[in-house]
Amino acid sequence: MEKKMLMTVIGILILCIWLFVIPIWVGELFVGADRLAGRLPFRLINGQLCLWGGFQLLCVPLVLAQKDYRFLVRLFLAYTVVLLLGAAVLFLRRRKRPALYVVREHSFKERKVETAAWILFWVLLLFQLVQAVVMTYADGDDAYYVAVSSITENAGTMYRKLPYTGGTTELDARHGLAPFPIWIAFLASMSGIRTVSVAHVAVPVALIAMTYGIFYLIGEKLFAKRRECVPVFLIFTQLLVLFGDTSFYTVENFMIARSRQGKAALGSIIIPALFLLLLLLLEKIQEKEKIPPGFWVLLGAAMTAACLCSTMGALLVCMLMGITGICAAVCFRKWSVLLPMGCCCIPCVGFAVLYLLL
Repeated sequence: MEKKMLMTVIGILILCIWLFVIPIWVGELFVGADRLAGRLPFRLINGQLCLWGGFQLLCVPLVLAQKDYRFLVRLFLAYTVVLLLGAAVLFLRRRKRPALYVVREHSFKERKVETAAWILFWVLLLFQLVQAVVMTYADGDDAYYVAVSSITENAGTMYRKLPYTGGTTELDARHGLAPFPIWIAFLASMSGIRTVSVAHVAVPVALIAMTYGIFYLIGEKLFAKRRECVPVFLIFTQLLVLFGDTSFYTVENFMIARSRQGKAALGSIIIPALFLLLLLLLEKIQEKEKIPPGFWVLLGAAMTAACLCSTMGALLVCMLMGITGICAAVCFRKWSVLLPMGCCCIPCVGFAVLYLLL
């Protein structure tokens, strides 16, 4: 019994490392991408987007080639190690540079009101995390997605067994183009915790926290001159989430009740993160700032990560990118921005073509 408890604790620590520590460290690669880069949520989200994008690029070819799942695990571990080493090198090179942002001073009254608002935000966030775990339930999609994760971890095959019966079948290439369940299986393999527990407990906590991290960064941009309004903005966002379950298909329902599914990550994390990155891009173009190469890499990683979550993600994010590119070109007379933005769409276009062919 004690040994089992010890293994569970070790598994939880490993999950924390993969869901928080490693993405934060990988986010060091993009610290120079924007002034927000010094924020911990920015590093967490950008690091996770980079990991998701790489996982998609590695996983889909192996799924289509019907390779073994354990080969994917080795490749992704090697990819992660390369990112961590690169982030470490950049961190050592930047450690003597000044901070990318400064803390603004507030009056005592402002600090008091802001502190109370932050306390209320954290209480509501803790309430949502607890509810997402203790009131979790299995919907119809879990019969497929969570079963795929469990079969992948135990059988070592990817989309070659029927998730409803466990029998062998032909390759399910359509679902294999958005292998978010395989990523959950990877977390279970690394931690030693059962796939169902990872999907229903660990992943919701991490993804909900990431969602509010994105909205925190959006609030930082919207209220750059009145940062005391950021916690109030987040509280109103939480109220919309808590009372937004008006149907089975709302974003709020996916975020809280179905957060282990790829569509939830697409709607709650990827698309808001893209809105944030595109806002930063338009701001740089307006102020005629030089756009660093790391920013384009991050934008491309976010686009690719959308394909990991859902096959419809490729279409949605390309539409968002195209509309933003046209607006930037027309409003700021910056036609040269269309080329790198188009390059960021190449992975999505490739996966969309595969979807039509397969």
